[in-house]
Amino acid sequence: MTAALPTTPEQTPAAPLRVLICDEMNPGNLVHEGFEISYEGNLERAETLRRLPEYDALITRSRTKVDRELIDAAGPRLKVIGRGGVGVDNIDLDYASLRGLLVLNAPESNNVSAAELAVMHLMAAARGLTRSDRQTRAGVWDRKFLGIELKDKTLGIVGLGRIGSIVADRAQGLRLKVVAFDPYVPGSKFERLGVERAESLDDLLGRVDFLTVHTPLTEETQGMVGARELALLRPGSIVVNAARGGIVEERALVAALESGHLFAAGVDVFVDEPPAPDHHFLGAPNLGITAHLGANTFEAQERVGAEIVSRVLDALHGDVSKGAVNAPALDAKTLEALGGYLELGEKLGRILAQLLPGAHDIELTFRGEFPAEPAPVVTAALVGYLSGSTDEKPNLINARALAKERGLNIAVREEGDSPDYQTEVIVKVTAHGPDKDRTRTVGGTVFGRSPRLTRLRDFRVELEPEGYILIASNEDKPGAVAKLSTLLGTWGVNIAGMALGRAEKGGQALFTLTLDDNLTPEQLQAIRALDVIESAYLVRA
Repeated sequence: MTAALPTTPEQTPAAPLRVLICDEMNPGNLVHEGFEISYEGNLERAETLRRLPEYDALITRSRTKVDRELIDAAGPRLKVIGRGGVGVDNIDLDYASLRGLLVLNAPESNNVSAAELAVMHLMAAARGLTRSDRQTRAGVWDRKFLGIELKDKTLGIVGLGRIGSIVADRAQGLRLKVVAFDPYVPGSKFERLGVERAESLDDLLGRVDFLTVHTPLTEETQGMVGARELALLRPGSIVVNAARGGIVEERALVAALESGHLFAAGVDVFVDEPPAPDHHFLGAPNLGITAHLGANTFEAQERVGAEIVSRVLDALHGDVSKGAVNAPALDAKTLEALGGYLELGEKLGRILAQLLPGAHDIELTFRGEFPAEPAPVVTAALVGYLSGSTDEKPNLINARALAKERGLNIAVREEGDSPDYQTEVIVKVTAHGPDKDRTRTVGGTVFGRSPRLTRLRDFRVELEPEGYILIASNEDKPGAVAKLSTLLGTWGVNIAGMALGRAEKGGQALFTLTLDDNLTPEQLQAIRALDVIESAYLVRA
């Protein structure tokens, strides 16, 4: 994706574009044709405020606070803010977006370092490295401890993104068999990496000797490896979490170590960092701990500087496809015209990501006369579909580039008339399989500025896409809704709304219930076991 960044009267296309680096880093080569790059490591804030109006881009690390005062001081010339590294906590993203400023970071720079740390934790845990170090320093010479060889064992990886892929490559070099679970990655990537694909997390857990997680921290992945999941691992397994604190439940991990179900574990991340002196990890047996050191190598830090400079220069030339953290605000006219449709597109994409993750194709059909060019709605649908499945957070700038990286093919159709609504957006995703393709379709419209679901598969429905939505299909006979409602009532789950649809009288029917609360996997399985229910899925809009 490319986008022209505007010039100002003070800076003509012939003049060099100026970049200020105000924090200490290794920026690499500072001589680039058409650019004037000033490296001023540890520049005082007052001096940054004074000089910033003269520059087109600002590059920082974590030291400089890019708040409203700094952004306002920059004036109209500033277009891009680059943050070396992953985090952007020191930048007021909302205000930068409101001002139309592009914010970039360089999260890939530490991929190798983070992956190698995970492998290090696995090897240290297998041989009791931290345990022996601690005992030896305390005067205990224990040579009876027996470790575990990695060769010919099976490593399970949750999340086969950039870091997970590097871990898989390194593990294969150690003669480990690798199995991975990632519903958002196409099968072609598994084949290219020589990694076996697990169909579910439970399927993975029952087959591996070692487990490592490499996913973003989202509502879906928060606590995804808890007491139930740890119990599914083979006795004597090893667990590593060098991704984000909370993906593996901390207390559940300690309990599994204390009971002896796990041989050992390695952790680089905590829910709260730094941990309190009485944190339960600090006294856990056979647990190796590091202080969130995934990115902390000389090489990674060198790459951070060079990479963020490169991305900022690309952005100033109009290429904003890499590292975009925010989406500068659409112009007021477009936002006013498409505001409700942007929200609709993102919700439709998010619902489909839960119904059919890992699709190969996404097709959007626009019916009726839209108030503005609907291309941003396509991007919004990609944002929804990719949310929670990539190493980078998708937004209106980077979503198309992330979709291309995932191998997701995009098709758009426009039809002049909509038979049922003034306008309608229909989104279909397709996953290609060895025997047959699987598809899922959802559709919606906008009433005023409020999105509405209008279609699920071939069924017409009408409901607000809010909260938790239970989608159930059944034979068109009396009693299905009543039985399901009674079951939900026994669990204390309140129904906030309901919509019904059917293909024909006496045929297959579909109904949706909007719930105030989430359902557990066991509750969803109990719903599927009802004799009046053919299928049931729970999504969050």
